[in-house]
Amino acid sequence: MPVMASLPATLVELSLSCRNLHDMDTFSKSDPMCVFFIKEFGQQNYREIGRTEIIWNNLNPDFVKKFPVHYFFEERQHLKFQVYDVDSKSHDLSKHDFLGEMECTLGEIVSSGTFKKNLTGKDIRKGSIIVNSEELSSCKEEITMQFSAKKLDKKDFFGKSDPFLVFYRCNEDGSFTVTHKTEVIKSNLNPTWRPFTVQVRALCNGDYDRSIKIECYDWDSDGGHDLIGIFQTNLRELTRGKGANNVYECINPKKQAKKSKYKNSGTVSLESCRVEVVHSFLDYIKGGTEMQCTIAVDFTASNGDPRQPTSLHYMSPYQPNQYAMALRAVGEIIQDYDSDKLFPALGFGARLPPDGRISHEFFLVSIPIPFDS
Repeated sequence: MPVMASLPATLVELSLSCRNLHDMDTFSKSDPMCVFFIKEFGQQNYREIGRTEIIWNNLNPDFVKKFPVHYFFEERQHLKFQVYDVDSKSHDLSKHDFLGEMECTLGEIVSSGTFKKNLTGKDIRKGSIIVNSEELSSCKEEITMQFSAKKLDKKDFFGKSDPFLVFYRCNEDGSFTVTHKTEVIKSNLNPTWRPFTVQVRALCNGDYDRSIKIECYDWDSDGGHDLIGIFQTNLRELTRGKGANNVYECINPKKQAKKSKYKNSGTVSLESCRVEVVHSFLDYIKGGTEMQCTIAVDFTASNGDPRQPTSLHYMSPYQPNQYAMALRAVGEIIQDYDSDKLFPALGFGARLPPDGRISHEFFLVSIPIPFDS
């Protein structure tokens, strides 16, 4: 099959986690990042698709960054995941410590739901990667929320807690996948976090009744964050807005099991919630939006002598010049969205007859086509 892109595809989202990674740092834990590669149909080499965020001082990271991938049942889609301990700001992967890699197919992942495999590589003897997959809905909504907390437990011996929230989506198999983390607020038992926006699709895959788990942690610089408490809700409840129904008790399971009079480890309240539809380009086109293209060509001397092959205006007998190729490439796409199929084309920076005056706005054809300037 020469054109696989024409086949019907399902969009799935991949969520990544690692467990028991090798510790490459002497005085702290590794700072892992995962790099995602795909081997395109008919190709021999892998192409990098993207990288997760860096999670500092953590040998068991749950990455927030997700990767949407088109799944073709008829095609064997090869994937590769490489994990690195980040040592600098360099984009060059060779500058970071290699923690292992894993190769598989997308079919293996989607058929497993939760796919786990050991990392391999030279001198790599430990560590595994977990890949969760879920078919994405067509939900186009995004939600903006803000939370605050009161009377959180004091977890630090010499100071107050440094709290932050972690949001988890419930997967179809009952497991949870991290979708968002708030900022850390230092030394505050009554914090108010900044508003944040997340796609509804990422938070609950468009299912307003699906459980959302929220954990409150006390941040520690060594990566061993202390759990303050946990609670669960759903998007339908959150969209009711600020009120008594959206004040949640943070429950620490260990404390609850040990203390008979334990009540909670503080409360977390929803301060605001707003859901908005994010319209796609196709929505605008279906709604009647048209695109109009006006072309401007630079005739100044900066382009060189048009009689020389080095000039962008050079008219080669063998192929169009770069201007012509660019105009054709753009015009062939835009013409489908332009009802009158007319493209005003102007130039600037040339001496025009009969008197040779420099003009910075002139039509490229002798009979100008009227257009709304």
